[in-house]
Amino acid sequence: MSDIAAPPNGPAAEAPTPGFTHEPRPAPAGPVVTLDAVTVEYGKNRALRDVTAHFPAGAIGLLGPNGAGKSTMLKALLGFVKPTSGQMRVLDLNVAEKPYEIRARLGYMPESDGHIPGMNAVTFVAYCGELAGLPVVDAMQRAHEVLYYVGLGEARYRNIETYSTGMKQRIKLAQALVHDPDLLFLDEPTTGLDPQSRRQLWELLERFKASGGSSLLTTHYMDEAEVLCDRVAIVDKGKVIALGTPRELIRSLGAEHVVEFAMSDGHPGPSEAALRALPGVQDARREGDTWKLIASEIHLAVPALLDSLGESRSALAQLSTHSATLEDVFVSLTGRHLRDA
Repeated sequence: MSDIAAPPNGPAAEAPTPGFTHEPRPAPAGPVVTLDAVTVEYGKNRALRDVTAHFPAGAIGLLGPNGAGKSTMLKALLGFVKPTSGQMRVLDLNVAEKPYEIRARLGYMPESDGHIPGMNAVTFVAYCGELAGLPVVDAMQRAHEVLYYVGLGEARYRNIETYSTGMKQRIKLAQALVHDPDLLFLDEPTTGLDPQSRRQLWELLERFKASGGSSLLTTHYMDEAEVLCDRVAIVDKGKVIALGTPRELIRSLGAEHVVEFAMSDGHPGPSEAALRALPGVQDARREGDTWKLIASEIHLAVPALLDSLGESRSALAQLSTHSATLEDVFVSLTGRHLRDA
């Protein structure tokens, strides 16, 4: 079925006023989100564990595996989940005291689909605008505009159940943007999207950020966090274990280069202690059959590694180098790959 559908006849099908725009926003004076010793429990499971964090304006990424507590944090900040202990503030408003005022100023793009069966896109987005406080007429006009903005203008009269996965993601973004919020909460916004659709969604989020809007984005994609986020919080087992810009987090390794090598089957290679003692090497770890060296001076580390192998150099099956990434930070802090966790 085509993604394009002709609008029905009649006044409701008249072309909308084009030009959805984000109103310029002044930069907030303080953090847009604050958590102070927040714990959330589901029965015996502690989804968040005494989390204290301050997220400044801009795009903040919550990076971690499924089950780390990222989505729970968003739901708690929205007031959907009540913490066992601790306090939270969003846009300098206390979550426990003013949840409705907060929701009127932010947009929420959930991970799961939340459309209403039997409803077309423009009606659904307008309804979401009304729930956010827009008058009926304004909500409908904004719905038309924001659907064109996210690339669904020609399909706005189609029933949402007929949409592809990529279109459903964009309808979720449209309903989050319809009232032009100051802050977006985005829960795994590109899950299930093909590379082209991911890039298109990234461009829309970059435009929102360029207008001065802030966002809190959960993801388990390293490249997404690096591209979209000014700062990244690494979340693991219900805790924020690191927070900083991608560059700051990579520098926290103590080096910005990685040397990877593997030996032929059956060859033991150097010991971990010997590798860590090599010139220019800050750390060494084994991941399956591959060794990874975190190196501050790669021009020293590689020759030193080859010298240390001596006659065993002939058993070297692989040798490569690359710049350190957020994944290297994650593995260093948690001991496992994000994709495996």
